Amino acid sequence: MSEIFVYVEGPSDQLGMRELFAGVIELAKQNGKTVDFYPLNGKEPLLNKGPLRAINILRNKPDSYVFLVPDLYPKNKPFPHTTFAELKDALHRKFQEEMQRKGCDGRLVDRFFVHCFKYDLEALILASEKPLLARIERSKFSQSWEKPVENQDHDKPPKRILEALFSDAGKKYKDTADVPWILKRSRHQDLVTKCEQNFKPFVEDLFKVLGVELS
Repeated sequence: MSEIFVYVEGPSDQLGMRELFAGVIELAKQNGKTVDFYPLNGKEPLLNKGPLRAINILRNKPDSYVFLVPDLYPKNKPFPHTTFAELKDALHRKFQEEMQRKGCDGRLVDRFFVHCFKYDLEALILASEKPLLARIERSKFSQSWEKPVENQDHDKPPKRILEALFSDAGKKYKDTADVPWILKRSRHQDLVTKCEQNFKPFVEDLFKVLGVELS
């Protein structure tokens, strides 16, 4: 059985991705494959431990694939980076170093993927406008943001905007409850069109590994 491991930062990412891709997860099972999302307790643990964990999986499971999908925000933690290209290059260098240290087959890199949420997972929540409005029980938004939402920056990542939206509505944003609630009512097909810079490439690679069409 082919196994796809997608490592994310925390529980809200895991819960949200499971809801957003529930149909994809089920389709994978029908095709004899498994895909799931695993939190690694924050950005720094994911970036520090992710490459080695990926190698240990890939060398022992020849039909497996590993994705690392951290937030781009905050920058420069735990190593210097402000862009996705810098983040990806650093993780691939770390992966190559660990492969050489362990004497692994270099072809493992073909089953290793690095992507990110730009600037954080909450970009997908802001792009899910209808369910977000329903969640905060409002007919219109009290805050504005860049569109496409992936054009936000490190000074004002999507999560800060989302927290303000909830606060303006007299609510407190709780990621482990609000993220899965909203993404359960969203469609990945819609989000790839609204988040083409980083989310769409992730979904394209995930679907390629699963052997299904991106529709």
